[in-house]
Amino acid sequence: MPIDHVQIVSIPVSDQDRARDFYVNALDWELVSDNDSGDRRWVEVAPKHGQTAFTLVTWFETMPAGSLRGIVLDTDDIEKTFEELSERGIIFDGPIEEGPFSRVTSFSDPDGNTFVLHQLYQPRTRVLSYPPAGS
Repeated sequence: MPIDHVQIVSIPVSDQDRARDFYVNALDWELVSDNDSGDRRWVEVAPKHGQTAFTLVTWFETMPAGSLRGIVLDTDDIEKTFEELSERGIIFDGPIEEGPFSRVTSFSDPDGNTFVLHQLYQPRTRVLSYPPAGS
């Protein structure tokens, strides 16, 4: 039974309304779901045309608000994305930097969860099998 893709990633937040507004308005993501099941509110957002959704969670004791690091968000035009997000109030941690495989910068949500925005220099090639043939 192969795993096809990452379905949902949990983002720990302190205020689901504030977080929802940030992801929907500042990042221009879609609101997939906002349901209150009684004991737990399920708020799910996703990048438009993306395959992975994100839940804005308050109920994981081992995931305090602001503890998420290293989620990499891909763009085909980092300058344009940087400019558009800056106009929507996103404050970047620094300018766009040249890395070994991509151009990168980072920003945080209102709780301090940190994301990396990157643009690859060349399209990624997929490894079709592991270990490599002949090993």
